[in-house]
Amino acid sequence: MDIFLVLALATLPVALFLNPAYAQDTVVPAIITFGDSAVDVGNNDYLPTIYKANYPPYGRDFVNHQPTGRFCNGKLATDITAESLGFKTYPPAYLSPDASGKNLLIGANFASAASGYDDKAATVNHAIPLPQQLQYFREYKGRLAKVAGSAKSASIIKDALYILSAGSSDFVQNYYVNPLLNKLYTPDQYGSYLVGSFSSFVKDLYGLGARRIGVTSLPPLGCLPAARTLFGFHQSGCVSRINSDAQQFNKKINSTVINLQKQLPDLKIVVFDIFTPLYDLVKTPSKYGFVEATKGCCGTGRVETTSLLCNPKSLGTCSNATQYVFFDSVHPSQAANQVLADALLVQGFSLL
Repeated sequence: MDIFLVLALATLPVALFLNPAYAQDTVVPAIITFGDSAVDVGNNDYLPTIYKANYPPYGRDFVNHQPTGRFCNGKLATDITAESLGFKTYPPAYLSPDASGKNLLIGANFASAASGYDDKAATVNHAIPLPQQLQYFREYKGRLAKVAGSAKSASIIKDALYILSAGSSDFVQNYYVNPLLNKLYTPDQYGSYLVGSFSSFVKDLYGLGARRIGVTSLPPLGCLPAARTLFGFHQSGCVSRINSDAQQFNKKINSTVINLQKQLPDLKIVVFDIFTPLYDLVKTPSKYGFVEATKGCCGTGRVETTSLLCNPKSLGTCSNATQYVFFDSVHPSQAANQVLADALLVQGFSLL
């Protein structure tokens, strides 16, 4: 990994912002993020939704040991990736006061926990639907031009790395718990509907200037502690039918990406395979130094997610999250995110 980074930093164009207070030698000028709770860095803190992570024990291993809205004890995989690409600070949550002035030069994060490809579900959850995230991006472009000037801002938009993480909430928090959807769609049909939304999103983002896009696959949803608890019916191991649904969806995403590359000139788009490395972590945790992969660190670790269940009053929260693959019942710990970030960086080399 170190050799890879040295080669990347030595051979690729480096963006340098000359203002000393914001100088950053980076492989890409900015990182712009869309999606769900896997990449939300605090936008939901400013929304009337139950899907928040601005309470302890979230953030207890982050900078200053303070919760930021990240669904993790510390850094997300995207935070670690940003550091690997040379960023000294993280692109701010767009709804936060930090998303202003020179801070906009390194990008912005529009992600919202409980959002996804199904706009109706995001709206019901009071999250930011992907079309609204795109609208905020349009607004960001105008604000960036005022800070950097039209020529510099156009260069930043063109060369930025765009990250999209979505789909998990659509299945776990919507499809599997919604009897009406179960009757209307098979998992395969619902997956096709979501992939249609994905394709439209990428085309719209491309139309707004994006040329380097990394989209995450679905993780092994059947291995999430919450899925084991709610849908496993006391069976041991991961819920195989849910993992199969995730794999079918991932095949659709990969096929769609191939078609998008044919349709959109100069588009570089990569599907980051999250399924394989996280599944390997769950099946053989000791290989990576983990002790527990069947439950999260927070509370019982079975169903706790969001501040309603994972909070300062949660009983039994673990003392050492580095031993746990999951921090709550859905989201990986910082230690697991490090493993995932290493995989993302290698898979995304062509984007850089």
